[in-house]
Amino acid sequence: MAKPNYSFEKRQRELAKKKKKEEKEKEKAARKAAGLPPIADDADDSDDPEPPAQPG
Repeated sequence: MAKPNYSFEKRQRELAKKKKKEEKEKEKAARKAAGLPPIADDADDSDDPEPPAQPG
């Protein structure tokens, strides 16, 4: 049985992340050039495991 090539897998993940980031930056630039408001991507991508505390 062949041994897994973790370096290759890691490089592929890094390339995928880089491509996604570049596409996102390109989309932001296009929206800014068109005069549209930016997309709030931080709101639903939070890695916070617990919900915010409820006042009261």
